Amino acid sequence: MTTQLSVQDDFAFCEQIIKRHSKSFYYAFSRLPDEKAQAVYAIYAFCRTADDSVDENHGSISQLVALDKLTDELNRFARGQEIDHPLWRALRIVFDTYKMDLEPFYDQLKGQRMDISFSTPATLDDVETYSYYVAGSVGRMLLPIIASNAKRDCTDAAVSLGVAMQLTNILRDVGEDYREKGRIYLPTEELQRAGYRVDQLANGQITDDFVRVWEHLAKRAEILYEEFLSFIPEFDKDSQFAVLASAQVYRGILTSVRQNNYDCFARKNFVTKREMIRILADSIG
Repeated sequence: MTTQLSVQDDFAFCEQIIKRHSKSFYYAFSRLPDEKAQAVYAIYAFCRTADDSVDENHGSISQLVALDKLTDELNRFARGQEIDHPLWRALRIVFDTYKMDLEPFYDQLKGQRMDISFSTPATLDDVETYSYYVAGSVGRMLLPIIASNAKRDCTDAAVSLGVAMQLTNILRDVGEDYREKGRIYLPTEELQRAGYRVDQLANGQITDDFVRVWEHLAKRAEILYEEFLSFIPEFDKDSQFAVLASAQVYRGILTSVRQNNYDCFARKNFVTKREMIRILADSIG
């Protein structure tokens, strides 16, 4: 029998996951009303579990086994036969409370599979397709919670934010992705057009050609951020601060890279606590 205490424990389990892995998102979304905040925590916990299926297993076989297990658990959840675990119990309450759609949850898992069978994207369109599955899908998951009374369809706006955030991740982590994973997420077509070679990237060379490629993707991300921001009035009043703050804080990472002379090879670029407070204050204003 489900008790109020056990429900609180299940959502507390999910809250600890977002608190541990994303302080900026936690700060923004913890400002939501409790019921909405808990729903966001549960969705984040699912996405983090999907990420960990890949990140915490070594070798594609182990990663695929972990993803197959999670896919099976999602299939059971879809049939109303979920396993007895805090994540799935919390998600069941979310699905019982909001008009949720399972498709983006499956899309998220597809994105993780794309990451396992990774090959350097040929075009910016390829990067955006991948970015939809690993991040744009999250925007779709959240919509029923934070845009429940929208007069316009906010799906494209939510996807735009997710893709913009993933492009930002890619632009922040160029060096780390190559150094730790041997991966280049910058599209081959853009690298060739600019005349920037893989051996230069491997050596962390910041040239005018590199900046040209970086800025091409950054400007695309900023267009997507603007597309999303134009829809802010459609989101629930009690959710506008959270989504605006999370978007603006993440967008600030691009500014951080520029201020650090495009060094996304040897240093970790992030929004400082002082800058985050300023962005959040502007969001309130």
